[in-house]
Amino acid sequence: MLIHLKTLGFIKTKILPFAIVSLFGLAFFAVSARIWLPGDMMSPAPIN
Repeated sequence: MLIHLKTLGFIKTKILPFAIVSLFGLAFFAVSARIWLPGDMMSPAPIN
């Protein structure tokens, strides 16, 4: 039981914050990637 609690603590203190920061970075990159797109691809799709 003690080993299980230590493993859970390691996951909560090391892996989970890293996963949250990595997910935020990936989302930030995906949102800001449109800066490098050509100008005609940045506009919304035509309706007709």
